[in-house]
Amino acid sequence: MRVVALETHDIRFPTSLELDGSDAMNPDPDYSAAYVVLRTDEGAKGHGFAFTIGRGNDIQTTAIKALEPYVVGRDCSDLGAVYRDIVGDSQLRWLGPEKGVMHMAISAVMNALWDLRAKLAGKPLWLLLAELSPEEIVDLLDFRYITDALTQQDALDILRAAEPGKRARIEQLRADGFPAYTTSPGWLGYDDDKLRRLCKEALDEGFTQIKLKVGADLDDDKRRMRIAREVCGTGFPIAVDANQRWDVETAIAWIGALAEFEPWWVEEPTSPDDMLGHAAIAREIAPIPVATGEHVQNRIVFKQLLQAGAISFLQLDAARVGGVNENIAILLLAAKFGVPVCPHAGGVGLCELVQHLAMFDFIAVSGSMDGRVIEYIDHLHEHFVDPVVIENGSYVAPLAPGFSSALRAESLAEFAYPWGPVWNTANESPPIS
Repeated sequence: MRVVALETHDIRFPTSLELDGSDAMNPDPDYSAAYVVLRTDEGAKGHGFAFTIGRGNDIQTTAIKALEPYVVGRDCSDLGAVYRDIVGDSQLRWLGPEKGVMHMAISAVMNALWDLRAKLAGKPLWLLLAELSPEEIVDLLDFRYITDALTQQDALDILRAAEPGKRARIEQLRADGFPAYTTSPGWLGYDDDKLRRLCKEALDEGFTQIKLKVGADLDDDKRRMRIAREVCGTGFPIAVDANQRWDVETAIAWIGALAEFEPWWVEEPTSPDDMLGHAAIAREIAPIPVATGEHVQNRIVFKQLLQAGAISFLQLDAARVGGVNENIAILLLAAKFGVPVCPHAGGVGLCELVQHLAMFDFIAVSGSMDGRVIEYIDHLHEHFVDPVVIENGSYVAPLAPGFSSALRAESLAEFAYPWGPVWNTANESPPIS
């Protein structure tokens, strides 16, 4: 698996025009992908990306391009070694270490390599990973900084315990899919009529959980939660997401004011870097659970959130930490602490990616779907070669080889920034790069 070329694309979608994706911290996002294509000497291609919300996507794309010397010309068959070499590079580590723009660039490249590996194997990534032996999976990982919570032996024990029944779980997944919840009704920029209509549509489509954005105005949040509760009924799971808007004391008070509406969980109530803040919030708002993870920068922060008892649901992101390898370590940490993983998705292609990780977790790590759902947002799937498929509120297991990460050639041309046709016509003054 020798890589001979790495190319990048700055791809942006003008989602701010309809306020899709709007929340208390991000009122007008333009969902974007810093996109990478890896080409091999045999003609096969691997695709990956980092997700951003517009400005700065060019910086992220440049960071991905800077990784060219680490993979081009290299035999990339051993993806554990490639991952450890890149994240362990002393000069790259100075730019993080293992967080921010460079770590997201590493994620894009590693995910592209996994897409390539799965295509060459002729399997969807979830199945490729699930069929690896426990020893092969452990060889992919970097245990630095987490052995006080998860050792190599711990990881092997978890994976070996899940071995019985793997084939039956694969068949169950193929037959029934993986449960999803939808955030599509909940964007802050939507008016009440649209909220009411989308809540009803979510019920009609078979979703068993929804999520609303909160945190900008308490009276608005109460009104919107009341509408959602009226449509969905008592006891129906309605999660809320503050997108890091609050300080600790504000979060405690705000969630207390929303408690009458029985939030299923509160997501990102404060800074994703504040482990002790999350723990304090979790204690004070119990029994309402805390969920976080989409902006958590690496396995070490996840380890500390778990050790502190700060989260009841772990929301890993497929494109923020160091790609598939690090996300496997995070899945194992969650299994060690008995915390269900409910991945973050949406954006550009995050649904396409993260379904594979959740399905691998079910088959080969946790062995369970109890308390587990994958986020789903009905945006931008039409731009992917292998878009997600939702049936009766569940993700249908992908069949196509790869990581479902390839964008359509037409979309690459139309939404390229700043010269693609959409950016020449959608706005008189395109966003400043």
